[in-house]
Amino acid sequence: MASRLVVEDVRAGYGAVRVLHGVSVEVHEGETVALLGTNGNGKSTLIKCITGIVRPDAGRIFLERDGARIDLVGKSPEEIVNLGVTLVPEGRRLFPKLTVEENLLLGAYRLAARPDIDRNLGFCFEAFPVLRARRRQLAGSMSGGEQQMLAIGRALMAAPTILLVDEPSVGLAPVLVSRVIAKIKELKERYQLTVLMAEQNFNQATKIADRGYIIVHGQIAFAGPTDDLREHELVKKYYLGV
Repeated sequence: MASRLVVEDVRAGYGAVRVLHGVSVEVHEGETVALLGTNGNGKSTLIKCITGIVRPDAGRIFLERDGARIDLVGKSPEEIVNLGVTLVPEGRRLFPKLTVEENLLLGAYRLAARPDIDRNLGFCFEAFPVLRARRRQLAGSMSGGEQQMLAIGRALMAAPTILLVDEPSVGLAPVLVSRVIAKIKELKERYQLTVLMAEQNFNQATKIADRGYIIVHGQIAFAGPTDDLREHELVKKYYLGV
């Protein structure tokens, strides 16, 4: 099991557009860490760098596991999933014309998870009873909240140790946001996960996070316990309206 996910001085962007300017983040085993910031400040780009979707121009990203360092930069997304790091992407990215169960099974491509597909499917149905009830339903016909639960369940099918969640509240009604955030906390505790969550909904994210980072214009503007976040001037200005 990974004891720590470390991002050191990462710089990245898209073509000539620079997005991240020396970002450093740490997530320790068993923590829930919130990556906070408004749209366009680099949260999702950082998540994509960690998962191998975007390759950083500079900096290091690695797992510390049993005293060894495993460099993630240069590895494919599939290789990173096989190391136990899975993503719940922004916008859910489901296959709308496949059933709920078929979408879940697609999440089980991690080598270590394949022998336990039936057991992991049972875990998902236990965690999300609505998915069991609608296992034969097309994913595209489900509500936004149900689709978000399906996206989380699909990530769990890979039997991860580290769960990355990118903007889980996007497109959901406030009552559904609360339910999804509470479910992430429940799953983290039930399956002993380590969670890094990129989220712009400050009040919801800090309900379950142990620590948080505020990212502004591609740089970390604050890092600390969630209790300290509410007193930070950036939070008062951008989130609390003080």
